[in-house]
Amino acid sequence: MPLRLCVALLLTFCLLPALPARADQSWRISGFPGGPAAQLALDPGTGTLTLAADRRGAQVLEPSPVGIVTERADLSQGLRFLHRRDRVVAEHYTATVGKRLKRSALMREATFAFENAAGARLDLVVRLARDGVAYRYRWPDDHGPVLRETSAFTLRQDAAAWLARHRRDYENPFVQYTALSAPAADFMVPALFETGGGYVLISESALDGGYSGPRLAHEEGTGTYRLRLWDEQVQAAGESPWRVLVIGDLATVTESTLVDDLAPGSRVRDTSWIRPGQVLWTWLAGGREAGQSLEIQKGYVDYAAARGWPYVAVDAGWYFLRDQWDVTDPDWPTTSWMPQLVEYGRGKGVEILVWVHFRDLDTPEERALWLPTLNRWGVRGVKIDFMDAESQERLRWYDEILPATAASRLLVNFHGSTVPKGIHRTWPHVMTMEGVHGGEKRTLTTAHVTTLPFTRNVIGSMDYTPMAFHRPSRPTSDAHELGLAVTYESGLQNLAGTVESYRARPEAERFLEQVPTAWDETRLLSGRPADHVVLARRSGDRWFVGAGVSGAARTLDVPLSMLHGRWLVEVVRDGTDGLVRESHVIDGRGGDRLQVPVTAEGGFAAIACRWHATITTCDR
Repeated sequence: MPLRLCVALLLTFCLLPALPARADQSWRISGFPGGPAAQLALDPGTGTLTLAADRRGAQVLEPSPVGIVTERADLSQGLRFLHRRDRVVAEHYTATVGKRLKRSALMREATFAFENAAGARLDLVVRLARDGVAYRYRWPDDHGPVLRETSAFTLRQDAAAWLARHRRDYENPFVQYTALSAPAADFMVPALFETGGGYVLISESALDGGYSGPRLAHEEGTGTYRLRLWDEQVQAAGESPWRVLVIGDLATVTESTLVDDLAPGSRVRDTSWIRPGQVLWTWLAGGREAGQSLEIQKGYVDYAAARGWPYVAVDAGWYFLRDQWDVTDPDWPTTSWMPQLVEYGRGKGVEILVWVHFRDLDTPEERALWLPTLNRWGVRGVKIDFMDAESQERLRWYDEILPATAASRLLVNFHGSTVPKGIHRTWPHVMTMEGVHGGEKRTLTTAHVTTLPFTRNVIGSMDYTPMAFHRPSRPTSDAHELGLAVTYESGLQNLAGTVESYRARPEAERFLEQVPTAWDETRLLSGRPADHVVLARRSGDRWFVGAGVSGAARTLDVPLSMLHGRWLVEVVRDGTDGLVRESHVIDGRGGDRLQVPVTAEGGFAAIACRWHATITTCDR
């Protein structure tokens, strides 16, 4: 639907007089044809609130409790309705990473004011977008620390569910259950469910040090998942983060930017220095020995330069004492070889990113030493590791490190971290975050690998670290692994293979020289969590496609309706003797489809460019 028409429809809703509440005190929020709607209800007997969501006449979220309890006010029951205010939220912004760089966010907002018997006020702010529903709490008076939320999400019991057990660094695999059959345990946010009305991804936006991180506690024998906070007491200044329900068909959920759309605008005024790109990551390629060797790192710079990759990331060890692994050299600012590597890389057109342990940046004094020093050397970014918490205290640390790294013009990759919850919009120099059971793990399955595009990667850039071709524990075929360079979005795509493993796969080398990490458009072409995924992303006038399956060999039959006219599509797939490249001329709008045979646990990677009589390749 054109943006102008959407705005007109929403303004029509907002100009209508507020309807009086019915006896059962319920209110409906809707406004996008074919999109979701929300139903808020106040029980007149108990004064408790529930929120439900539906889409195209089918229930997506059953009536689910909402409310908050503070030290001096119970704002979850005994509530009385005061009034409702409506407005339209229309915002445009430019991202540095993600599914598309140019964003338009159009939402209808309804604020419902309530009070309890003691006169304590609670505002429930509900936003409706074409791809979801979100709500947050506001309370104008100081009622002491937040003790808990009564927020919960009740799904139909037979709803398919893809969930990951809660872990402080978000590094557990996603496993398929039903909403009922999942164990009574804590699960991570995001969580994906398939209901009669489509899919719903439960997530969060605008989390910072003003609040505490969440998890979902499944109540045994039900389809209800209650929200639990990390801290027993939260020193909140009158507002919670957004509780987000991304709702729609699988393509709508996968392509959604709702988590970013709800977040505060950018706090970095000048973003001209922020540049995403491919990274030769040297930990799985060389480990401790590589991290402590200038000569080995120079070799990595040479290889990255030959591929046209803009970055090399030096991981753990570069500032440790050689004879005491994991102990910081107290003289590192004056004895480190890092300035030499930066200078060497500059001569080759390759910039350097460095790993730093959280413990070396957890005080103002340490940050005042480390960050300006790295900036002075010419280091382009930091990979900060081992925060391992979503407590309010740790989130306040994020609030301090984010402006400090921006001031020193350092790109950021967080590992051992939380996951993106709107951080890319507010702090656009955050290029990626781990928070994933990724390529470093030895217990990967293709069921998990093909679930990530529909769960963890929906909410923001994901540093999975693909391309570890040399790892015997890797479950994917070579072509499936290569496709992850497109399937997984990450502003810094940390490529984890050895130089030798790339050279042994020249078609992979060739593809990785072409694929970017910033996108103008993203389309889900085909997929189902834990079964298969085919994702297309556009950069300029070329489309890149990544595909992978879990399980048996099959032929993937892929619609390419986004291709208007005739296009050359170059496909890299698994052959009997390694990766092979094949060329097809296709008219997507003419009904042509791409059919690619894939091996068990296999996949493919492809590039599409406009065809003309003299073109022979999409490479540039």
